[in-house]
Amino acid sequence: MATMDQCRHALELLAAKMGGGDKAPSLDRSLSCYLTDLDNGFHARLAGGELHGIAEGHDPKAKIKLTSTSDDLVALTDGKLGFASAWATGRVKIDASVFDLLKLRSML
Repeated sequence: MATMDQCRHALELLAAKMGGGDKAPSLDRSLSCYLTDLDNGFHARLAGGELHGIAEGHDPKAKIKLTSTSDDLVALTDGKLGFASAWATGRVKIDASVFDLLKLRSML
């Protein structure tokens, strides 16, 4: 099981990875990441491919909600787990509008 610090770092890496695309600047949404095995998470603002104001705690009202285990989140950013296969198999869940899902898909 990964620690909260490792998960915070993984979220920062994931946001940086998404920030390289030309779609990143147009996406400005609240984001929440719930870690099922830690029964905790983070919330922040995703804007321009960066996470701003990362704070501990899950925000159920966020526009984009990511749910995974701590190990899967770290594996996504370490390159040990592909996002598409993790999402397809249910290891990572994303709750967002169709519009946001399309933008996220193009960023990843």
